[in-house]
Amino acid sequence: MALADLQHIRSGKVRDLYVVDDDTLLLVASDRVSTFDVVHPTPVPNKGRVLTALSAFWFAHVAALMPNHLLSTALADLPNHLHGDAAHLRGRFMLCRKVDIIPFECVVRGYLAGSGWAEYRANRAVCGVSLPENLLEADRLAAPIFTPATKNEAGTHDENVPFSVMVDALGETLANTLKERSIALYNVGAAHAATRGIILADTKFEFGLRNGEVVLADEVMTPDSSRYWPKDKWQPGTTPPSFDKQFVRDFAHTTGWDKRPPAPALPDDVVAHTQATYVAVYEQLTQQPFSAWLEQP
Repeated sequence: MALADLQHIRSGKVRDLYVVDDDTLLLVASDRVSTFDVVHPTPVPNKGRVLTALSAFWFAHVAALMPNHLLSTALADLPNHLHGDAAHLRGRFMLCRKVDIIPFECVVRGYLAGSGWAEYRANRAVCGVSLPENLLEADRLAAPIFTPATKNEAGTHDENVPFSVMVDALGETLANTLKERSIALYNVGAAHAATRGIILADTKFEFGLRNGEVVLADEVMTPDSSRYWPKDKWQPGTTPPSFDKQFVRDFAHTTGWDKRPPAPALPDDVVAHTQATYVAVYEQLTQQPFSAWLEQP
């Protein structure tokens, strides 16, 4: 038996999910890259390994705050029948506990950017959270705000919603738990990033339930799920350069693409720049060479 023989549950824009046994899942991060929720035909080499490496780092860093679904990223812990796939899986898989995923993206924003900036310009609020007048793009907010979004499994855009929608769907107790945990996780992540000369402008978390307990799941504070800025390049009233796939988005804008499938292929310079950016943010946040992750047993 090999990876191809495992029960395949689903493939997202980046990750492929398989059943290992009754209580264990295999989450494999590919090198696929998407913009505007459409996958480009050109992969970014080692992107999936960076996402896995950084998620593993953050799961360990915030472990004292709450439990998570990660069991192992070590090749030695793979079932014997998957060892033939070791070259492909090395550095890009997570063995995880099964959890029931809660169908909301738990977004925390510490700065005004992206869709939050667009919404603020329209109505001086983000997901129903009123904000002061005269804020600029990239302004730091007085306190982080929680702005959930519905998860759309069909691959279309997630929809930002007021917190009240989450309360109605999940109940007040669970919704408030997710809000409090998300803000606490963001604060820990932002504080660590600041010591590395990086601003964590915003990020999104996913949670699941396991035996009634809220568990942190999926990926954590990666360049795919977060907006990172170099602290020395941050200036309110501008769009700071990002440690993420913004370079891909910028290229996509120049093509005249209508943001519907199929997405355009990526030129070599865009691929190389994106790969270097992902590796750079991993190394700056962890203070570890990415090559060490690739060489782990």
